[in-house]
Amino acid sequence: MLNPARAPRTQKITRIAVLNSHPIQYFVPLYAYLNAAPDLDMTALYLSDISLRGGRDVGFNQDVKWDLDLLAGYRSVFLGDAARTREPGGFWSLVAPQVWNELRSGRYDVVWLHGHNYAASLIALLAAKTLGLPVMMRGETHLGLPCYGIKSTLRPPLMGALYRSCDRLLAIGSANVAFYRAMGVPDSKIFLVPYSVDNDRFVQSAKLTSDQKAVIRKRYNVPIERPSVLYAAKFTRRKRPGDLLDAARRLRKETDRPFTLVMAGSGELEQELRTFCAEHTLDNVVFTGFINQSELPALYAASDVFVLPSEHEPWGLAVNEAMCASLPVVVSREVGCVPDLVQDGVNGCTPAAGDIEGLACALRRLLEDEVLRRRLGQASLARILRWDYDQCLEGIRSALAGLKYPGSNATSVLRADAI
Repeated sequence: MLNPARAPRTQKITRIAVLNSHPIQYFVPLYAYLNAAPDLDMTALYLSDISLRGGRDVGFNQDVKWDLDLLAGYRSVFLGDAARTREPGGFWSLVAPQVWNELRSGRYDVVWLHGHNYAASLIALLAAKTLGLPVMMRGETHLGLPCYGIKSTLRPPLMGALYRSCDRLLAIGSANVAFYRAMGVPDSKIFLVPYSVDNDRFVQSAKLTSDQKAVIRKRYNVPIERPSVLYAAKFTRRKRPGDLLDAARRLRKETDRPFTLVMAGSGELEQELRTFCAEHTLDNVVFTGFINQSELPALYAASDVFVLPSEHEPWGLAVNEAMCASLPVVVSREVGCVPDLVQDGVNGCTPAAGDIEGLACALRRLLEDEVLRRRLGQASLARILRWDYDQCLEGIRSALAGLKYPGSNATSVLRADAI
C-alpha cells in the first residue's frame, strides 16, 4: 500500500477515533493509510472481535475468518471484555457502554461514526457532544434503497435531526450525497470520502502472466480457452445470483460462443442455484465456494467479465475490486456505485435489476467481442485509479478544516512514531 504524501512532522496532529462494529476487511487498509499521514492519528474503536476469532457470517451462510492482518498499521481498542463475545446483529446487539469512558479519556479530538445501526453509535454521539468533540458520520444509504410505510414518513425528520447533530457527513459517493441533501443536510457539511478498496493491493496482485492466469483457472476447474464471466458475492436474494444463471441459460441457446460462468461465494441460495444448473444442464457453471481476501485478486485477474446483478445494493465494493483487475463490469443500474464508477458503453453495462434479457444482451456483446472487453476493461482501470485512498485522505482533511475541538488551538505536537 502506498503511503500518503508526507508533510512536516512538527505540524499539529488530529487524533481521530473511528467507531466500528468489528474489524472490517474493506476498512482497515484505509485506516492504516490515513494513519500513515503525518497530520492524522487513527484509532479504531471496535465493539466486537468476531472477524478475528471467526464466526458465522449470515450472508455467506458459513463461518468466516478473513486471512488478512486486520490490525496492522493503526491503533485499535476493543471495548470491554464483552468484545470477545459480542456479535453484530440488530440495533441492541452492540450497546457497549465502555465507549462512553473511552471517548472521555482525552485521547481524541474528533469522533468518526460509521452509520447509526447500533446503540453504541448513539452512546458515542452523546459522549462526544458532552465533551464538545466534533462528530463525523459516514454511512451507505441512498434514495434508491427501499423505505416503506411509517418508516418512510419518519425518516426525514429523524434522520434530519440526527445529521444536524453531526458536524460533518462523509459521503461515500454521489447517491449518498443526494440522500444527505434530501434529509436537509447543507452542502457545507458534506464531504466526499469515496468508498474505496486497497487499489494498490488489488492492482498489483492482478498483474498476472498468461501462464499464471492459466494456473489460477486450473485451480478452480475453469477452462482456459473460453471467456470467463465472474460473480463474486454472497448468494442472497438481494444479490440476485439466480438472474445471472437464468441469463446464462438463455445465452447457451442464443450464442455459439462457449463461455464459463464462475460463481464465487456461498450463501443461503447455494443449493437452489446448483439445482437450477442441474435442471437446465448448465455444465458451463463452476461453483468455487467461499474465496478469502488473499485469493480474490488472482481470481479477478483470471476472469474476463465481472457481473453484479443486485438490487437494493448500498454500494458494491466488489465492483471496485473487479475494476482494479481491468475487467468490464455488468452492474445493475440500481447499485449504489454505478453513478460514480460505471458508465454504460464506456467501462461496462448497466441493465435494470431483474431485467434478465437485458443482462443476457449485455453479456452476449462482451462475450462475442474480445476487443470490446479489453477496451472497456482498460477504461475500468483508468476510472478506479482515480477513486482511491488518496481521495479519501483529501476528503478527510477537507472535512477536518475549520472544525473546533478541545485543544484545537494547541501548539504543534509530534506523532509518537516520529519521536
